[in-house]
Amino acid sequence: MALFSNKDQYDFGLISSADDVTIEARDLRKEASRSFWWETLRLIRDVFLIIVTFILIGVFFVQPVVVDGSSMLPQLHDGERLLVNKFIYYDVKNVSFGHLERGDIVVFWYPEDPSKSYVKRLIAFPGETVEIKEGKVFVNDVELIEPYISADHNHSRNPFPRTEVKNHTYFVMGDNRDNSADSRTWGFVPEKYIYGRAFFRYWKPQNIGFVRHADYPDGPPPPISDMRAGEPE
Repeated sequence: MALFSNKDQYDFGLISSADDVTIEARDLRKEASRSFWWETLRLIRDVFLIIVTFILIGVFFVQPVVVDGSSMLPQLHDGERLLVNKFIYYDVKNVSFGHLERGDIVVFWYPEDPSKSYVKRLIAFPGETVEIKEGKVFVNDVELIEPYISADHNHSRNPFPRTEVKNHTYFVMGDNRDNSADSRTWGFVPEKYIYGRAFFRYWKPQNIGFVRHADYPDGPPPPISDMRAGEPE
């Protein structure tokens, strides 16, 4: 039978930082408290930055609007919610979303009561001529083929005499030509009143998606040079 000799036995007592300089004593409760407040401050900072970002986006770039009425049928319906791109207000020519184009669905302050906003389609630019005959629109004496118009909403044959769009203004119309108060009745929209172009519909659920703008089969009539820049009114 093998015998094992007794070896030296060591008693282990309490360990303190004085036993070894490499030992670091920590108070876990204090560290947990410090970590909690640090994470809380970081969360507050992140929430603040998110709020500031959304405010800046809302002020300068994107704004929600509500469609009120049926003047843009069949494209837009009463009660739908849209996001509008406000970047066009700065007229950046080298990007498509930075300036106005013919056929855009634009949002603007109603010239006769700027406390109200209207949604219409941009038909003609400053310096161009507009005429309506037998329900057809002519821009610079060229017929504008409008695929967004429904025959169900375009029975009216009221003429509109050949008229030149004034400097710094635009000619707009609703797609529902039978039931739309627009430039045919109250005149042109000053450029400074146009504050956005609709680009996304986020309500109602069945119609969520990007808003389609005009896709002219033969291309739109080329616009006369936009008179925004530097010309006297």
